[in-house]
Amino acid sequence: MTAYCMSGAAGRMGRAIISCQSQAGLKLAGALDSPQSDYLGQDAGLLAGIGEIGVPIQSEPEQALEHASVVIDFSSPENTLAVADICSRLHIGLVVGTTGFTESQKAALVEKAKSIPMLISPNMSTGVNVLFHLTRMAASVLGLDYAPEVTEIHHRHKKDAPSGTAVKLLEILEQELSLKSSDVVHGRQGITGERPRGQIGAHALRGGDVVGDHTVYFFGEGERIEITHRAASRNTFAMGALRAARWLAEQPAGLYSMDSVLGLG
Repeated sequence: MTAYCMSGAAGRMGRAIISCQSQAGLKLAGALDSPQSDYLGQDAGLLAGIGEIGVPIQSEPEQALEHASVVIDFSSPENTLAVADICSRLHIGLVVGTTGFTESQKAALVEKAKSIPMLISPNMSTGVNVLFHLTRMAASVLGLDYAPEVTEIHHRHKKDAPSGTAVKLLEILEQELSLKSSDVVHGRQGITGERPRGQIGAHALRGGDVVGDHTVYFFGEGERIEITHRAASRNTFAMGALRAARWLAEQPAGLYSMDSVLGLG
């Protein structure tokens, strides 16, 4: 059974992942959270609602990673980079679900992947990764004759916008349509004029307890295509992250994505 460390164990995703671990055939070997966390010393299983499992939440990374063969990280960009350093020293695989990295932080992670197996994905859901795949296919076939727009909806507590998943969708559209980040318009206001060819619209909605909805639109003359994924539970992301961790634990050093895990190429 694959032993893993959960980085960001007290967060929403950390708790969801720990609660689903037995279904995925993984065992929690360490639970890591911020030194400022209110949950330090508490049993990670109790916090996740599955009962006591004898793994306390701690803030010392090297202790939390001591018996793990892979780490799942849903924390903050700064913490992820610190964990990646330790994983590199200990030769432990790292699954990164954290979002909001700067370009320099992304580059630092890619550099670490030269020495350890690392999987980075803004969304671990199987369905969302199929959404990525379908978006790439549709954009490749439709081209700029169909105007692309991306909308996403999340709960009111989400701190970043657009979501990491929406950012990935925008990157896919840019790549397939030979566009740049400067071609992306985040919302529209005022007299914007006619929509130009080669523009991508991005829209972030926040409110309530929405787990995560993402839609990619392709607007053509006389028809439109909508590709939508709606998450009803964080468990779908949790199961995907656990599946990725189990797969990554058997891989050599290198940078991977959920496409590799799911066999999407």
